[in-house]
Amino acid sequence: MEFKRRKYSHEHMNIAPLVDVVFLLLLFFMLTSHLVQEPAIKIKLPESKTAEAQSEQIKTVLVTNTGEIYFMDKQVDLENLQKAIKESIPEVKNEFIRIKADRESDVGLLVSVIDEVRLSGITNFSIVTERK
Repeated sequence: MEFKRRKYSHEHMNIAPLVDVVFLLLLFFMLTSHLVQEPAIKIKLPESKTAEAQSEQIKTVLVTNTGEIYFMDKQVDLENLQKAIKESIPEVKNEFIRIKADRESDVGLLVSVIDEVRLSGITNFSIVTERK
């Protein structure tokens, strides 16, 4: 006696490939987010409640907590900062410079950097902070 088997139709979807794709996307974004960072000069910006995001096309002066000064990712000393700004920006009337100073840096050095920026002819500058 031979019995006829009933055919079961399974209506579920195999989600293992979907989980694999989602995992790969998550891994991709996690790895690439570490590659999109500021320059290698490490500074801790002071915090501000009214900070705004700036575009990356603006020239930047960095002041580290050890007293080093960088203009456009090149280390300069305070005496040559004005000269470096004038050489890289031929038309200073409408230019804008960001000043990023570490929160642990000396305030006197920051004021000296601001003076050098002003003496180079730049009147439009801002001191960058982080939003709390």
